[in-house]
Amino acid sequence: MSRPAFTSTSTPGSALTAAQLAASPPEAILDGLDEEQRLAASTLNGPLCILAGAGTGKTRAITHRIAYGVRAGVYDPHRLLAVTFTARAAAEMRSRLSALGAPGVQARTFHAAALRQLQYFWPMSIGGTMPQILDHKVRLLAEAARRLHVTTDRATLRDLASEIEWAKVSTLTPESYLEVATAEGAGRPEPGGVDHRTFAKLYQSYEDVKLDKHLIDFEDVLLLIVGILEDDERVAAQVRQQYRHFVVDEYQDVSPLQQRLLDLWLGGRDEICVVGDAAQTIYSFTGATPDFLLGFKRRHPEANLVKLVRDYRSTPEVVKLANGLLADRTREASRLADPAPWPEPLQLISQRERGPMPKLIQHADDDAEAAWVAAEIAAMQEQGVPLSEMAVLYRTNGQSQAFEQALATAGISYQLRGSERFFSRREVREALAALRTSSLVQDAGDAVSKSVRDILSSHGYSEKAPQATGAVRERWESMSALVALADQLSTEREGFTMRGFITELEERSATQHAPTVEGVTLASLHSAKGLEWEAVFLAGLSEGLMPITFAKTQKEVDEERRLFYVGITRARKYLFLSSSSSRHTGGRGRRTPSRFLRPLRREMGLEEPGRKIAPSAGGLSPNAASRKKKATTCSTCGKVLTVATEVKRRRCEDCPARYDEALFDKLRAWRMEYAKELEVPAFVVFTDATLEVIAELKPSTDEELLKVPGIGERKLEKHGDRLREILKEA
Repeated sequence: MSRPAFTSTSTPGSALTAAQLAASPPEAILDGLDEEQRLAASTLNGPLCILAGAGTGKTRAITHRIAYGVRAGVYDPHRLLAVTFTARAAAEMRSRLSALGAPGVQARTFHAAALRQLQYFWPMSIGGTMPQILDHKVRLLAEAARRLHVTTDRATLRDLASEIEWAKVSTLTPESYLEVATAEGAGRPEPGGVDHRTFAKLYQSYEDVKLDKHLIDFEDVLLLIVGILEDDERVAAQVRQQYRHFVVDEYQDVSPLQQRLLDLWLGGRDEICVVGDAAQTIYSFTGATPDFLLGFKRRHPEANLVKLVRDYRSTPEVVKLANGLLADRTREASRLADPAPWPEPLQLISQRERGPMPKLIQHADDDAEAAWVAAEIAAMQEQGVPLSEMAVLYRTNGQSQAFEQALATAGISYQLRGSERFFSRREVREALAALRTSSLVQDAGDAVSKSVRDILSSHGYSEKAPQATGAVRERWESMSALVALADQLSTEREGFTMRGFITELEERSATQHAPTVEGVTLASLHSAKGLEWEAVFLAGLSEGLMPITFAKTQKEVDEERRLFYVGITRARKYLFLSSSSSRHTGGRGRRTPSRFLRPLRREMGLEEPGRKIAPSAGGLSPNAASRKKKATTCSTCGKVLTVATEVKRRRCEDCPARYDEALFDKLRAWRMEYAKELEVPAFVVFTDATLEVIAELKPSTDEELLKVPGIGERKLEKHGDRLREILKEA
């Protein structure tokens, strides 16, 4: 069977080659963009804010904007800086700009740009040898704790390191951290179980250890260049002379420290374009905040605002699910007494043909869920979907083990995102050395692909994948990825040579921009940001995992909802949502599906979750099952209810109400007057819990009224006529 082409569909229209663009007027670069993308790409001067939903072609819009500005003579390519948040995204941007005829533009991460400037200006601003950059904080934190005689374990040290990172990107010193963390209403949890005052001392001790050892950490790179730009006008003037225009991607993820650096780069100027989507803010725990994106128009009243809502990535079915998830929170906001801020989300409009409905299913346990995922993946591979176009996404890295085992048992290749980096693998390093040795071969075009195949055949590559698993298969997958990259670049780039391929690999190695490996991707939801696949399995969608158990406040639950939204929008065509009732085979099945699934299932007509009983767990006979009373669960979070008033209300005491408050108030007023007329206490007519359910369900028939807890045949006969009157009137 020949494989279909699986590519991102966020590119309306056809693209011209670099040679065709060079021979065409600048406006040719705008050909193929949709109306909103074209508006964004043609707005070259002044502040510009692009609100871009998932899959709407934001990278296409900003790279075409830069290339158009360069061709039109508005931008000097050497004086424009594009910044984003991952090395992979920066490499992708550089590649696209090169193809559009703007190869001189710098596209870097915030840290890469800051480090480059710090290294350049250190001798003139500070002098001496620049400190080495610390790879990991844990070792120095352990020494800092020993100096203070504070006992810690490795898990605690990791938590402390994360808190230091948050404090630094929030521009907090050890002194100011204590003031902010202990302020009334701050709600900052104690890191690793260490009280805030002790942490502040550990933070200061860590800084002292770094100073003693002449080291700086990752966050110090930003802090130091900020300090230099603030204190040294000569340096600030030189940087502002160098960079006249700025483009910031993923602007919803900037931290206060990054915004401070950006402001210093700008120096009061407003030649800046920002791109982002508040609904994809998922890194708040690192200090990221969407406030700068949402407040951009307030800081720049004259800014142009463009919204990209045409989704070229996902099918209407996937887009509807994503929109529904955010809409449910918008509806919920009106029912909360003190809701957390929730900006109006972008409503995506799919530009693709209809596809299959997302599949939702519940399993007995984690092993059953993993086995089902592996079986579905095998079936899809048989249908022609490449393994590299499938991903299994989960909330925590600890969930990967069950899927690794299930895929290995099924003989399906996979790659763990966040494990050993591609260019750090031994076989890849050996292959690069062999390719460099042969780079004197003056091959071009299709000959490059043939030479790469010939060279790598002695390093484990063959046209046909080996049947073996483990190290043999992993080596072949690495070689196959290099061959596929050679094929791709030979097709895309005119005059492509062997020397050009080596240069490309060296650049990718420096930025860790790995080629595609033929295997299912296993990744956490956080690490999947910015990626997409033809088929996505969102697994482990149970309460306590999604949302995660330590998401207590409304703000934290909102972040979990956005994380789930990011997961949904990674899928182009096939989407599977699954959960399990228990962790272990034969468990008691206390888990409930995520609260985020219920409104989607109810509002969008998804299939009800099917429950599979694990063989060792046994099962109920049909008669016993019919006699067993169905437990009442909370309509908001899914928890089994045992308290009588909660059972009547059909929700936990702490969960937000889902009823029509105006109708509830009318019902209470009616009940008070009616009870006075009957000369009985109000609760004798109907309790508040019963009225809440009536206000939620809005029953209109006797059959519907009898389904409300607290209304039986007797009460319906006694009070039904008056109740129906008030409901009809309301």
